[in-house]
Amino acid sequence: MFPPQFIAPGRIGNDLQIASKKRLLEVLAELMASGVPELSSAAVFEHLLERERLGSTGLGHGIALPHARMKDVGEAIGAFVQLQEGVEFNAIDEQPVDLAFAMLVPESANEVHLQLLSKLAIMFDNKELRAQLRDAPNQQTIYQLLVSGEVQTPDG
Repeated sequence: MFPPQFIAPGRIGNDLQIASKKRLLEVLAELMASGVPELSSAAVFEHLLERERLGSTGLGHGIALPHARMKDVGEAIGAFVQLQEGVEFNAIDEQPVDLAFAMLVPESANEVHLQLLSKLAIMFDNKELRAQLRDAPNQQTIYQLLVSGEVQTPDG
C-alpha cells in the first residue's frame, strides 16, 4: 500500500483536455500544491521540469511518472491525471501519454522515493488496470483503483 495521504481524490484530475507536456506538468504541480500550504505550484512545476530535462519519465503504454525531490515536502505526495487525449511526452515507446502520476518526496527520502517509483511502475504495467483507469468516469473511481492498485471486478 501507499503511505497515508500519498494520493487523495482532490489531487486527481479526470477527463482533462490538455494539449502539451508542459501544461500536463503544470496541472500536476497545481494538484500537488493545492493541499500543501508550504508548496507553490510554480516551485513544484520547476522541480518536475528540471527532472524531465534529465530524461523523460514517460514509461510507455501511455503512462508517465513525473517525480521530484523537494526540501519543502514533509512526506511523499502524489497526483494523478487522466486525459481525454494523449500528449507528446518523449516516452520510451514514443507513444503519447494519457495517464500521468506525479510524485514529490522529501529531499532526503532516497529509499522511499525508489520504492514508490517501483511500486507505481509495477502497478501501471498492468494492462487491465490501465484500461480501467482510462475508462473511469470520475475522481472517486480513479482513487479507488489507485489505492487498491488492483483491477476491479464488476461485483466489487
